Amino acid sequence: MTPTYDVAIVGGGIIGLAHAWTAVKAGLKVALFERHARATGASIRNFGFITVTGQQRGDFHALAMRTRNIWLEAAEQAGIAIEQRGLYISARYAESEDVLRAFLDTEMGAGCRLLTSAETPFLAKGQRAVLHSPHDIRVESRTAIPKLTAWLSERADLFYGVTVTGVDSGRLATSMGEMRAERIIVCPGDDLTGLFTDRIKARNVSRSQLQMMRLVSPGFRLPGAVMSDLSLIRYLGYADLPEAVALKARLEAEHAAQLANGVHLIVVQSADGSLVVGDSHHYHDAPEPFTSEAVDQLILDEYRAVLGSPPPVIERWSGTYATSTDQLFLIDQPLPDVRLVVATCGAGASTAFGIAERTFQSF
Repeated sequence: MTPTYDVAIVGGGIIGLAHAWTAVKAGLKVALFERHARATGASIRNFGFITVTGQQRGDFHALAMRTRNIWLEAAEQAGIAIEQRGLYISARYAESEDVLRAFLDTEMGAGCRLLTSAETPFLAKGQRAVLHSPHDIRVESRTAIPKLTAWLSERADLFYGVTVTGVDSGRLATSMGEMRAERIIVCPGDDLTGLFTDRIKARNVSRSQLQMMRLVSPGFRLPGAVMSDLSLIRYLGYADLPEAVALKARLEAEHAAQLANGVHLIVVQSADGSLVVGDSHHYHDAPEPFTSEAVDQLILDEYRAVLGSPPPVIERWSGTYATSTDQLFLIDQPLPDVRLVVATCGAGASTAFGIAERTFQSF
């Protein structure tokens, strides 16, 4: 007899796992299908940084805050350590400080404050001001995703190494045979040529490729994640402010190479003291399999300006995620009982649980 589930989820990245979590918490009978034997994509190659501060003003910022709160609940229940709390954004330029002060004047700045360089001795000299936000948290992606998966495996049926080749109303064709579900949620990540390819293309979804590194411990603990001026023209919560226009002009003149390679700085710290540092952004439907040492050096140059001489690199990797200039995420309806869900801005970990709640509300 063909098994029947309340909800079937296709995709075992953080978006799929967040939907499984939401369904399990609602008491539903859940099946999740993942074609790989374990998560290997963007969900474990990222910073594990649940970024609230700087997300686009309004609904998306609220979505990130909601996701942060659910992450705290999920982390406690699944035994996931919160490695860091809070964010420090360094401003080296007068134009950057103007953006930070403007941000503080919005509702997004609630709970945040501007610090002097004397209050942030872990940063290199030359910082004009530093924004501190208490809202952001960081988990270790490589362990958090497996722990969340393990928690779900005790409460749902997880089918790893199983490919879903087709979806129709109430039915899934899989490499292990036909399965049935009252509702089906397809979370393909950056797989743009699998299920519902035509609908993905219609939403102008492409791929972003990034480069990241792990550095040995600097010998001290960072009090939180660190970003810099370059982030202020990438994250829409800052970049959409009028004050960001002057900053963008200055950075285009003085940091053209970084901007051409989509470089901005995020530094987070793991339990063993090592630092995860990145990243860059290059946009292709078929990203190159090779990374560039020149791009890594652009990232490390920004590290040097904000945190001083970087420790040795012990690991390098690249990742890809779905991206679009049309929307930050999509919840599409191919059929009345089927949803196609994709985070299209690189903020999957920061918005996954909030997006999952929206998906179930859409049925």
